[in-house]
Amino acid sequence: MFEVREKPRLVERAYLISIISREDERPEAESLLLELDELVSNLGIEVRKSRVVRTRKIFSGYFLGKGKFIEVISEVNQLNCDVIVFDNEISPSQQRNWENESKVLVIDRHEVIIDVFAERAQTREATLQVQLARLEYSLPRLRRAWTHLGRQRGGGVTQRGEGEAQIELDQRMLRDKIASTKKEIAQVSSRRETSRKKRQRVPLPSLALVGYTNAGKSTLLNALAGASTLEEDKLFATLDPTSRKVVLPRGRNVILTDTVGFIRKLPHRLVDAFRATLEETLVSDLLIHVVDLSSFQFEEQMKTTMEVLGELGAGDKRIITVFNKLDLIDDSTVEIKARFLCQDGIFVSSKSGIGLDSLLSAIEEIIFEHTPSKLYLVPHNQYSLVSKMRREGCLEEMESNEDGMLVNASPSPKLAKEMEKFALKT
Repeated sequence: MFEVREKPRLVERAYLISIISREDERPEAESLLLELDELVSNLGIEVRKSRVVRTRKIFSGYFLGKGKFIEVISEVNQLNCDVIVFDNEISPSQQRNWENESKVLVIDRHEVIIDVFAERAQTREATLQVQLARLEYSLPRLRRAWTHLGRQRGGGVTQRGEGEAQIELDQRMLRDKIASTKKEIAQVSSRRETSRKKRQRVPLPSLALVGYTNAGKSTLLNALAGASTLEEDKLFATLDPTSRKVVLPRGRNVILTDTVGFIRKLPHRLVDAFRATLEETLVSDLLIHVVDLSSFQFEEQMKTTMEVLGELGAGDKRIITVFNKLDLIDDSTVEIKARFLCQDGIFVSSKSGIGLDSLLSAIEEIIFEHTPSKLYLVPHNQYSLVSKMRREGCLEEMESNEDGMLVNASPSPKLAKEMEKFALKT
């Protein structure tokens, strides 16, 4: 009901284009087009051609001058493409102009990403968040669907002169839908926050996997937790946070959460729409930044991830950088470059298990660096604290006597606060 326009039933062949104003922008543009190619292919659309077009001047109406514009349209027709995809963000009027002249669907990178997110969303919250992003994206583009309609005739004195245009009615309906979607997201987020607080009653340290999309976060989660969450070689295979318990080398437990992957030129609408999902990063004690070492773009991907973390207010969190997919690397210079970027990085292969022991040890060292073993005398009526220590895996020794339970333990910072009043002075 609120779609910008009716799309063709079968969108099968795509023409990808990136417009630049300087020649030194070409390498970055070509890199982004490769990424856009993967995004479009993930939607089941064949990419017939990808092209970087340089123009000395960006024209407001068509982006390109008349000559380049005609040249692109000619190529689109020759290749029998039914959709033009811009890597650049294009305005509603530019979309309208290109569609009128080309007679094919015209979209941009933002709309593609929203469509990919829509296909991957599983939970109610993720579905609502994608819906909100799509609605907000669609609002300024409604006019393209209704340019053929005039104003409705007004009737009585209570109506506005010539009456409201159909576009105005639809805009009002769309705004109402946006408001109701935001309200529903708030309700779902509230329930998730309640669940998070229940989880926090068991004071286990929390860790979040972050990184570029398709970096192997879900595979790493499965490898560390012995879980079986969704693993796909697709962009944005995981859109909903998945949490699992992970046992560290000394028997201590932590909660590890997988999060949605980041991407260059991530639409701000989606950053805002998925903020509730990405908030897992803000409440975590430690972030594990997973980097796809096999990607020739891994340096840019690392940069993008850190930028998005900064936007979320998580840029100052403690971070372990994990260079994943080591089993796919046969060039030693790649590892040298990675070590130069991050001297403390840990190199692993989630598939083969290489380096996972080192990663678990590093997590344990950081999480429990300020939690040396202490003696506690816990009253019998506070046995729940002992149970928490058992679940946390920090209970080393325990002896019961008439005064209570004499416990030797190294609790996490969260639990240590509860235990502080029972600590024995040594």
